[in-house]
Amino acid sequence: MKITFLGAAGEVTGSQHLIETDNLRLLLDCGLFQGQRKESRAKNQEFHCRPKELDGVILSHAHIDHCGNLPGLYRAGFEGTIFCTDATADIADVMLQDAAHIQEEDAKYLNKKRRGRDLIEPLYTQEDAEEVVRQFQPLHFGEWHSLASDVKVRFSPAGHILGSAITELEVRERSQWKRVVFTGDLGRYGMPLLVDPVPVEMADALIIESTYGNRVHPPVADMKDDLLRIITSAHQKAGRVIIPAFSLGRTQQVIYHLNELFNENKLPRIPVFVDSPLSNRCTTIHRRYQEHLDEDVSKTLRNDIDVFGFETLRYTESPQQSMELNDRSGPFVVISASGMCESGRILHHLKHAISHERNTVVLIGYQAPGTLGWRIAERQPYVRIHDMEFAVKAKIELLGGLSAHADVNDFKMWLDQSTETGDFDKAFIVHGEKDGAEGMASLLKTYCEGAVTIPQRFQSFTI
Repeated sequence: MKITFLGAAGEVTGSQHLIETDNLRLLLDCGLFQGQRKESRAKNQEFHCRPKELDGVILSHAHIDHCGNLPGLYRAGFEGTIFCTDATADIADVMLQDAAHIQEEDAKYLNKKRRGRDLIEPLYTQEDAEEVVRQFQPLHFGEWHSLASDVKVRFSPAGHILGSAITELEVRERSQWKRVVFTGDLGRYGMPLLVDPVPVEMADALIIESTYGNRVHPPVADMKDDLLRIITSAHQKAGRVIIPAFSLGRTQQVIYHLNELFNENKLPRIPVFVDSPLSNRCTTIHRRYQEHLDEDVSKTLRNDIDVFGFETLRYTESPQQSMELNDRSGPFVVISASGMCESGRILHHLKHAISHERNTVVLIGYQAPGTLGWRIAERQPYVRIHDMEFAVKAKIELLGGLSAHADVNDFKMWLDQSTETGDFDKAFIVHGEKDGAEGMASLLKTYCEGAVTIPQRFQSFTI
């Protein structure tokens, strides 16, 4: 068996790992590379997995850096099956439609500036997104599924977002079974909404993410307290709180915290707006899969009919409703996409808020280098939004308590539970920058009998 690392190798985005045997070719994830437009587009346009020859894709979850180039893979000739959990299939459907819309709109915008010279094509279209979704085959958690006579897969909850899965893959090659575990993005213990990551059994190869392999997150409870502190201060100053948040996962967790604060009579009477049609659709799917959420949600639902709604919360849909927020007076909170401030309605809210001292911008979680969110997090004195320079005078708050990625303590807990019957043979560390990956390498030496490797893009290894 050969494993080739085609994305999220030596970096965080673009998750894509190819597994090959004499008669099988499977891709683990097919994510978009994110970052500087020119560099990421070049990576996203090229497929090194020979799409027409792939037997299938195993999708860990529906974040765009893990699923976002599936329509591109389809466009390049992939006709196989995409295996994932049922919630991931539903979420990926709306995520990919949104991503395709962004691709098409970005191409139109850039082509207007180019005035007919060397027109740019979108990476893929909404039609491509619609077609690739037809290739999804949802599988239930906790059951072994035979994909063919020589390959089996089992999904276990990863605790990262709704539907996210740890993949256990068993492949027979020349009468010998090999076992691979792919964490996808591993979640944290004790997170709001989500169940804890489920341990697995030892394997010949462990492919493990390392986004925060050298970090310890602030306690989740601190995040709730920080949100209350920030919103209370904004209410007193009659300022706006702008929260860029990923439509999937992060937005629902923020809303859930605010709902708790409202139920506890702690939240100021301040209007809260979720200004993202994609976030609204993702929240609807969360309501649909409430049985997949944690025990605290079940307890809350005994006295609260909607954990994603309270009296002062409004979900906006139309562009007109969104624009009206920018003309609104008085304090309010707006949660809008995208989480790294690279596209969407959040750009308009930042344009109207970032140069006023009474306002606050709250950045939650990782901001990829080169993105607008990263520049704001670096507190650069000026930032460019829609080709205009804006002075950064708003207060910038960086909150890590809601990161959906495991930190070093979460990894240790999961590894302790997963190696109770024996260590992993080899380990490959992906989805992390240098410091996180090296921190994970130090941790894994205790849990692996063989080599612990940090692969770089295009490197291949034999199992």
